[in-house]
Amino acid sequence: MISKMNNPNRILEIGTFTGYATLCLAEGLTEDGLIYTLDINAELEEMVRSNFAKSPLSAKINYIIGDAQQSLATLNETFDLVFIDADKKNNGTYFELVFDKIKPGGIIIVDNVLWSGKVLNNAQDKDTKNISNFNDQMLADDRVEQIILPVRDGLLVMRKK
Repeated sequence: MISKMNNPNRILEIGTFTGYATLCLAEGLTEDGLIYTLDINAELEEMVRSNFAKSPLSAKINYIIGDAQQSLATLNETFDLVFIDADKKNNGTYFELVFDKIKPGGIIIVDNVLWSGKVLNNAQDKDTKNISNFNDQMLADDRVEQIILPVRDGLLVMRKK
């Protein structure tokens, strides 16, 4: 829905998994739009490519296997919408690496920011602490406006000022 409301020309997704979110995000693309989706898990590549091939949107998907931090350095695009759903410990790193590639007014969405409610319960495991610290950093970042939507595992939706 957010992609359809935004009607982006360029989308970046960090963390593909099965490709379901990729296909949902691609539904909102402009006619000449593209989505770049980055994932490190080569074991799922055949299944993901098969999923994409079944979609009428397959020509709009650029699926890149490899380390996202390295792949990001090769992308020379300006993005309207970014979806971060990869290894949670690197949420802040991914955010900083893509921030200058996002147009003003662009949308950044980060998944799993409530971490099964552990963030709200102040759990002390390493993953929860990383996510809590990232959420606090984004709250204090005056370059964006943000809201956490308590949908499923929590979505942090930000708008670049």
